[in-house]
Amino acid sequence: MKRVFGVKKEKEPPPSIQDATDKINKRGETVDEKIKKLDAELSRYKEQIKKTRPGPAQDAIKARAMRVLKQKRMYEGQRDMLYNQTFNLDQVAFAAEGIKDAQQTVSALKSANKELKGMMKTVKIQDIESMQDEMMDLMETSGEIQESLGRSYNVPDDIDEEELMGELDALEADMGMETESDGVPSYLQPDREHDVEEELNLPSAPSGHAAVPPVRAQAGDELGLPAVPRASIRG
Repeated sequence: MKRVFGVKKEKEPPPSIQDATDKINKRGETVDEKIKKLDAELSRYKEQIKKTRPGPAQDAIKARAMRVLKQKRMYEGQRDMLYNQTFNLDQVAFAAEGIKDAQQTVSALKSANKELKGMMKTVKIQDIESMQDEMMDLMETSGEIQESLGRSYNVPDDIDEEELMGELDALEADMGMETESDGVPSYLQPDREHDVEEELNLPSAPSGHAAVPPVRAQAGDELGLPAVPRASIRG
Protein backbone atom coordinates (compact mmCIF):
# COMPACT_ATOMS: atom_id res chain seq x y z
CA MET A 1 0.00 0.00 0.00
CA LYS A 2 2.82 2.39 0.82
CA ARG A 3 4.32 1.70 -2.58
CA VAL A 4 0.99 2.49 -4.32
CA PHE A 5 -0.13 5.58 -2.41
CA GLY A 6 3.24 6.67 -1.07
CA VAL A 7 4.11 7.92 2.40
CA LYS A 8 2.69 11.18 3.65
CA LYS A 9 5.49 13.67 4.14
CA GLU A 10 5.71 15.41 7.44
CA LYS A 11 5.26 19.15 7.28
CA GLU A 12 8.22 21.22 8.28
CA PRO A 13 7.60 23.57 11.18
CA PRO A 14 7.05 27.16 10.11
CA PRO A 15 10.07 29.41 10.51
CA SER A 16 10.24 31.48 13.61
CA ILE A 17 10.40 35.25 13.62
CA GLN A 18 14.07 35.11 14.52
CA ASP A 19 14.83 32.77 11.62
CA ALA A 20 13.03 35.05 9.15
CA THR A 21 14.83 38.09 10.55
CA ASP A 22 18.24 36.44 10.22
CA LYS A 23 17.51 35.42 6.61
CA ILE A 24 16.44 38.93 5.64
CA ASN A 25 19.49 40.43 7.33
CA LYS A 26 21.77 38.17 5.28
CA ARG A 27 20.06 39.29 2.09
CA GLY A 28 20.46 42.90 3.15
CA GLU A 29 24.20 42.39 3.73
CA THR A 30 24.52 40.94 0.21
CA VAL A 31 22.73 43.94 -1.30
CA ASP A 32 24.95 46.32 0.68
CA GLU A 33 28.06 44.66 -0.76
CA LYS A 34 26.74 45.09 -4.29
CA ILE A 35 25.97 48.77 -3.65
CA LYS A 36 29.53 49.32 -2.40
CA LYS A 37 30.96 47.79 -5.59
CA LEU A 38 28.74 49.99 -7.74
CA ASP A 39 29.84 53.09 -5.76
CA ALA A 40 33.47 52.23 -6.47
CA GLU A 41 32.72 51.80 -10.14
CA LEU A 42 30.90 55.13 -10.29
CA SER A 43 33.86 56.87 -8.68
CA ARG A 44 36.15 55.44 -11.35
CA TYR A 45 33.85 56.66 -14.14
CA LYS A 46 33.73 60.14 -12.61
CA GLU A 47 37.51 60.35 -12.71
CA GLN A 48 37.56 59.22 -16.34
CA ILE A 49 34.92 61.80 -17.30
CA LYS A 50 37.03 64.56 -15.76
CA LYS A 51 40.13 63.48 -17.67
CA THR A 52 38.35 62.91 -21.02
CA ARG A 53 37.57 65.74 -23.43
CA PRO A 54 33.99 66.26 -24.49
CA GLY A 55 33.16 63.99 -27.38
CA PRO A 56 32.15 60.42 -28.25
CA ALA A 57 34.57 58.90 -25.70
CA GLN A 58 33.22 60.97 -22.84
CA ASP A 59 29.64 60.19 -23.90
CA ALA A 60 30.39 56.46 -23.81
CA ILE A 61 31.79 56.74 -20.29
CA LYS A 62 28.73 58.71 -19.20
CA ALA A 63 26.46 56.01 -20.60
CA ARG A 64 28.26 53.32 -18.59
CA ALA A 65 28.07 55.47 -15.48
CA MET A 66 24.35 55.95 -16.05
CA ARG A 67 23.82 52.18 -16.29
CA VAL A 68 25.72 51.62 -13.05
CA LEU A 69 23.76 54.38 -11.35
CA LYS A 70 20.48 52.72 -12.38
CA GLN A 71 21.64 49.42 -10.90
CA LYS A 72 22.64 51.19 -7.71
CA ARG A 73 19.19 52.78 -7.40
CA MET A 74 17.57 49.38 -7.95
CA TYR A 75 19.67 47.74 -5.20
CA GLU A 76 18.99 50.66 -2.87
CA GLY A 77 15.25 50.10 -3.39
CA GLN A 78 15.68 46.41 -2.53
CA ARG A 79 17.69 47.31 0.53
CA ASP A 80 14.98 49.71 1.74
CA MET A 81 12.36 47.01 1.21
CA LEU A 82 14.40 44.52 3.24
CA TYR A 83 14.88 47.08 6.00
CA ASN A 84 11.10 47.57 6.14
CA GLN A 85 10.54 43.83 6.38
CA THR A 86 13.08 43.57 9.17
CA PHE A 87 11.41 46.44 11.01
CA ASN A 88 8.00 44.74 10.73
CA LEU A 89 9.42 41.47 12.02
CA ASP A 90 11.02 43.30 14.94
CA GLN A 91 7.67 44.87 15.79
CA VAL A 92 5.96 41.48 15.69
CA ALA A 93 8.71 39.96 17.84
CA PHE A 94 8.36 42.80 20.33
CA ALA A 95 4.60 42.29 20.51
CA ALA A 96 5.03 38.53 20.95
CA GLU A 97 7.53 39.03 23.76
CA GLY A 98 5.13 41.48 25.40
CA ILE A 99 2.32 38.92 25.27
CA LYS A 100 4.59 36.27 26.77
CA ASP A 101 5.56 38.61 29.57
CA ALA A 102 1.88 39.40 30.16
CA GLN A 103 1.07 35.70 30.36
CA GLN A 104 3.81 35.14 32.91
CA THR A 105 2.65 38.16 34.91
CA VAL A 106 -0.96 36.92 34.94
CA SER A 107 0.19 33.46 35.98
CA ALA A 108 2.30 34.90 38.80
CA LEU A 109 -0.61 37.08 39.97
CA LYS A 110 -2.97 34.10 40.00
CA SER A 111 -0.52 32.10 42.07
CA ALA A 112 0.02 35.00 44.47
CA ASN A 113 -3.73 35.59 44.74
CA LYS A 114 -4.32 31.95 45.64
CA GLU A 115 -1.53 32.06 48.23
CA LEU A 116 -2.86 35.28 49.76
CA LYS A 117 -6.33 33.80 50.07
CA GLY A 118 -4.89 30.84 51.97
CA MET A 119 -2.94 33.15 54.26
CA MET A 120 -5.93 35.41 54.92
CA LYS A 121 -7.88 32.45 56.24
CA THR A 122 -5.42 32.15 59.13
CA VAL A 123 -5.40 35.90 59.95
CA LYS A 124 -8.45 37.70 61.33
CA ILE A 125 -8.85 41.42 61.86
CA GLN A 126 -10.73 40.82 65.10
CA ASP A 127 -7.79 38.87 66.53
CA ILE A 128 -5.35 41.63 65.57
CA GLU A 129 -7.51 44.35 67.15
CA SER A 130 -7.93 42.27 70.31
CA MET A 131 -4.18 41.74 70.50
CA GLN A 132 -3.57 45.50 70.06
CA ASP A 133 -5.99 46.26 72.92
CA GLU A 134 -4.22 43.76 75.16
CA MET A 135 -0.85 45.29 74.30
CA MET A 136 -2.12 48.77 75.20
CA ASP A 137 -3.40 47.49 78.57
CA LEU A 138 -0.10 45.76 79.26
CA MET A 139 1.90 48.89 78.42
CA GLU A 140 -0.31 51.00 80.68
CA THR A 141 0.06 48.50 83.53
CA SER A 142 3.82 48.41 83.00
CA GLY A 143 3.96 52.21 83.26
CA GLU A 144 2.01 52.16 86.50
CA ILE A 145 4.38 49.53 87.91
CA GLN A 146 7.45 51.58 86.97
CA GLU A 147 5.93 54.70 88.50
CA SER A 148 5.14 52.83 91.71
CA LEU A 149 8.66 51.41 91.96
CA GLY A 150 10.15 54.87 91.37
CA ARG A 151 8.57 56.47 94.43
CA SER A 152 10.84 57.91 97.17
CA TYR A 153 10.63 56.75 100.76
CA ASN A 154 10.66 58.82 103.99
CA VAL A 155 9.88 62.08 102.22
CA PRO A 156 7.70 64.36 104.44
CA ASP A 157 4.48 65.48 102.88
CA ASP A 158 4.36 68.87 104.65
CA ILE A 159 7.34 70.42 102.87
CA ASP A 160 6.69 73.98 101.74
CA GLU A 161 7.83 74.32 98.14
CA GLU A 162 8.08 78.13 98.43
CA GLU A 163 10.46 77.76 101.38
CA LEU A 164 12.60 75.35 99.39
CA MET A 165 12.70 77.75 96.46
CA GLY A 166 13.84 80.56 98.82
CA GLU A 167 16.67 78.40 100.13
CA LEU A 168 17.65 77.51 96.60
CA ASP A 169 17.79 81.18 95.59
CA ALA A 170 19.92 82.02 98.64
CA LEU A 171 22.30 79.17 97.82
CA GLU A 172 22.66 80.41 94.25
CA ALA A 173 23.37 83.96 95.53
CA ASP A 174 26.10 82.67 97.87
CA MET A 175 27.69 80.70 95.08
CA GLY A 176 27.61 83.79 92.85
CA MET A 177 29.43 85.92 95.44
CA GLU A 178 32.10 83.28 95.88
CA THR A 179 32.78 83.12 92.17
CA GLU A 180 33.11 86.94 91.74
CA SER A 181 36.78 86.93 92.77
CA ASP A 182 38.62 86.10 89.51
CA GLY A 183 35.93 83.58 88.80
CA VAL A 184 37.43 81.18 91.40
CA PRO A 185 35.43 80.02 94.44
CA SER A 186 36.78 80.93 97.84
CA TYR A 187 37.47 77.34 98.74
CA LEU A 188 39.73 77.08 95.67
CA GLN A 189 41.67 80.34 96.30
CA PRO A 190 45.15 80.05 97.88
CA ASP A 191 45.55 80.84 101.55
CA ARG A 192 46.85 84.37 102.31
CA GLU A 193 49.18 85.16 105.16
CA HIS A 194 47.52 86.93 108.05
CA ASP A 195 48.87 90.31 109.09
CA VAL A 196 49.15 90.04 112.87
CA GLU A 197 49.53 93.77 113.41
CA GLU A 198 46.50 94.49 111.24
CA GLU A 199 44.38 92.01 113.18
CA LEU A 200 45.55 93.31 116.63
CA ASN A 201 45.33 97.03 115.60
CA LEU A 202 48.53 97.84 117.56
CA PRO A 203 49.62 101.52 117.77
CA SER A 204 52.66 102.62 115.82
CA ALA A 205 56.01 102.88 117.59
CA PRO A 206 57.11 106.36 118.87
CA SER A 207 59.52 108.34 116.77
CA GLY A 208 61.99 109.01 119.66
CA HIS A 209 64.77 106.72 120.62
CA ALA A 210 63.57 104.91 123.72
CA ALA A 211 65.86 102.88 125.88
CA VAL A 212 65.07 99.29 125.50
CA PRO A 213 66.05 97.20 128.51
CA PRO A 214 68.41 94.49 127.63
CA VAL A 215 66.98 91.07 127.50
CA ARG A 216 68.89 88.53 129.47
CA ALA A 217 69.46 85.43 127.64
CA GLN A 218 68.34 82.35 129.43
CA ALA A 219 70.62 79.46 129.63
CA GLY A 220 69.40 76.32 128.12
CA ASP A 221 69.91 72.71 129.04
CA GLU A 222 71.30 69.98 126.85
CA LEU A 223 68.07 69.64 124.91
CA GLY A 224 67.78 73.38 124.16
CA LEU A 225 65.00 74.01 126.73
CA PRO A 226 65.13 76.89 129.26
CA ALA A 227 67.00 75.95 132.39
CA VAL A 228 64.99 75.73 135.61
CA PRO A 229 66.23 77.99 138.48
CA ARG A 230 67.92 76.22 141.34
CA ALA A 231 65.62 77.84 143.89
CA SER A 232 62.64 76.08 142.40
CA ILE A 233 64.55 72.85 142.46
CA ARG A 234 65.28 73.22 146.18
CA GLY A 235 61.64 73.74 147.00
